[in-house]
Amino acid sequence: MDASRGRVPASQLHRRLLPSFLFDTGQPKLAYIAKAWLLAFLPSAALAVLVSSLAESPPAPDFGGTGPVVFGLLVLFAPVLETFLMVPPLLLMNRFLGPAPAIAGSSLLWGALHSWQVPLWGLIVWWPFLIFSAILLAWREKSLATAMVMVIAVHALQNGVAGLGLLLG
Repeated sequence: MDASRGRVPASQLHRRLLPSFLFDTGQPKLAYIAKAWLLAFLPSAALAVLVSSLAESPPAPDFGGTGPVVFGLLVLFAPVLETFLMVPPLLLMNRFLGPAPAIAGSSLLWGALHSWQVPLWGLIVWWPFLIFSAILLAWREKSLATAMVMVIAVHALQNGVAGLGLLLG
């Protein structure tokens, strides 16, 4: 914090706006994953309810079916693929813009990408991707592999809720 002006430097804004536990990589990984998933899931669920109540027909992406194969694709394959795709632009933005703009930019990019199939869907998924991006940058200090595993785990739990709905029909 810039004590002379009482302002938070732009490079640290993400640490003031998001819960501090997201940046604590010294805690047990399973506890971190559970807390990070709740932080990603609960606001996105609230956004889904809000968007559904405001839209004429609630946004629902078409995953091409239901059942175990779609569940596996949604819960296992998508988090791995999207994490691998998220890393280069996020790290590039972080290098040139700093962490706060990188986290915001990554979440907006993923919101826009998810809006291609269902335009209002981007309003729901930007929040989890904001959390995923913060997780990646926080755990990147340990290692990129650890950071990616942490993001994949939280993302898989996030998608698991939707996946259960598809699995159960």
